[in-house]
Amino acid sequence: MNAKVFSKEGKETGSVELPEAVFGVAWNPDLVHEVVVGMNSNARNSTAHTKDRGEVRGGGKKPWQQKGTGRARHGSRRSPIWTGGGVTFGPRSEKDYSVKINKKVRAKALASVLSKKFTDNEVLFVDSLTMDEPKTKDAKSVVASLAKVADYEGLATKRKNAAVVVLADRNTAIEKSFRNFGNFEVIQAKDVNPVDLLTYKYVVVVDASSSVEILENRVTTTTKSK
Repeated sequence: MNAKVFSKEGKETGSVELPEAVFGVAWNPDLVHEVVVGMNSNARNSTAHTKDRGEVRGGGKKPWQQKGTGRARHGSRRSPIWTGGGVTFGPRSEKDYSVKINKKVRAKALASVLSKKFTDNEVLFVDSLTMDEPKTKDAKSVVASLAKVADYEGLATKRKNAAVVVLADRNTAIEKSFRNFGNFEVIQAKDVNPVDLLTYKYVVVVDASSSVEILENRVTTTTKSK
């Protein structure tokens, strides 16, 4: 299994051999859905918090005497049925939304998404991408050049969630150059996950050979481990 490799000018420079275990896996929507939902749950912060009757302010004194007033009996203004009282069964900040995701399941989901993207011609391999200094103008030029490759015109026209750029190693110049683009994200191959891949339309794999090797190690090492 081979794929074409292009330069940052959008010209074909060669090919890269792709492992079947990463880019030749059958699409498994149920497995991917399970992992994506789990990852979103793990990323969820429990910020919503309501006070119960023991936490609201005031209400230490009985509003009125138990009998003789003709009104309903009440013991505290902090009761949930009073305005300004506590909240019954409201959201609490100590709630934990995290779920366990097995490493093998996560690795299989990653391979399934990468294979689906590759089958749909949404993965573009680039031989190298170097920038001496952060400059948005240079990043814009690269995007315009890569958009000239057949089937990847959306890199320059898609306004939201256009592409995720996968780097073999961290490069702050590239990261800062694409930072001003709201429709691009730059991540390292070791950090690629199904959520990011499904969020964006295209996947631009920079330094194709090294990045593919990292992805292969992530998938095969995990799935073969006991």
